[in-house]
Amino acid sequence: MDARFTDEQDEIRRTLRELLGKRCGPEELRAAVDTPTGHDPALWTTLAEQLGLPGLALPETYGGVGCTATELALACEETGRTLAPTPLFATAVLTAPLLLALGTDAQRAGLLPRIASRALTAALAVPGPALATALALTGHDRHGAWAGGGRAGGVQARRAEGGWQLYGQVDQVLDGHSARLLLVAAHTGGFARSRVLLFLVRGDATGLTRVRQTALDATRPQGRLQLRHVPAELLGDETVDALPALARLGDAAAACLAAEAVGAAGRVLERTVEYVGQREQFGRPVGSFQAVKHRLADAYVQVQAARSAAYYAAWAAAAEATATAAVSPSATATTGARAPARGETAGGLALAQALDALRRAAAEGIQLHGGIGFTWEHEAHLYFKRAAGDELLFGPVHRLRAHAADAAHVFEEAGP
Repeated sequence: MDARFTDEQDEIRRTLRELLGKRCGPEELRAAVDTPTGHDPALWTTLAEQLGLPGLALPETYGGVGCTATELALACEETGRTLAPTPLFATAVLTAPLLLALGTDAQRAGLLPRIASRALTAALAVPGPALATALALTGHDRHGAWAGGGRAGGVQARRAEGGWQLYGQVDQVLDGHSARLLLVAAHTGGFARSRVLLFLVRGDATGLTRVRQTALDATRPQGRLQLRHVPAELLGDETVDALPALARLGDAAAACLAAEAVGAAGRVLERTVEYVGQREQFGRPVGSFQAVKHRLADAYVQVQAARSAAYYAAWAAAAEATATAAVSPSATATTGARAPARGETAGGLALAQALDALRRAAAEGIQLHGGIGFTWEHEAHLYFKRAAGDELLFGPVHRLRAHAADAAHVFEEAGP
């Protein structure tokens, strides 16, 4: 493993940091959050045109840049620094990989170039409280009970004339209120033979009602979807089981999310160090007091350790994707077979460490900023809410670690 970044990776980080520094300050962030979509469409257009960010990890065949999960994670780290209001995570991290992995040739050719060109935004419609389980970050569900269906809620799919129809409700869908394409997980086959499939639904489909929900973290908007006999198109074919594909997606998504959290933690820590160097108490800067130095030093070490873990997880996810590509596509789609990879649980562990680091750095920032730190006028509280909101959706931290320990058989007794 070569831990050095390539010139291309360094250029992606540098260019993105410069652009976001000019276009995504605190005022621009608040203005975007207050819009109905919660995004800045002008910023998204710029990121697409100048950096090809929506298609960064998509193959060049479909209009993408052809990079790996490593580059996508580095981009997420930079967007996390500013809490950039874009649909990058929902579109490029959660949805596009599933379209690439499971879609038919026609579906890939029709959708992926539009995503790469930012003409199409997308969202993965999995019930928010079950997202971590669906991605196999906090546990395994071999039957997809999290998808609901019937009396359990969720979404049920049934055949209709000319295709499929969906009926049900999904809450806490990242960008679900604004995405032009929805990838909905639904149960089909009745109670005895129920299974989970993924369906494509247009954002303006008949019978679909969408509303933005009030979320703890306003910088990561969520929507509620209500589907009443909504026409849908099956992603791939009926031989494809969505559960293994979602589980394979989980590690790469966790690596990107960890990098995003590390970027946010690093930024809020930078702001705090700058502030305590200026604020004075008893005739000297607050940052000169030994107790403050110790607290910030501890937070810095935690952030740097989390950054290393996030980088490793991103590298492992890219290596796993390369190894999995060598497996027969038909075998992978029908059986969920996956090539062995060194980063099997790296994503979940990196995410746990990054969320811990972000929560610690944001909490120190709020306290050391004094009375202004927790107010709406200062952005320190936004970083704390990002840590708490991500943990609610993708954690909690102790479950991320417990699942990784179970997967590694850490607490199992050795045989005789």
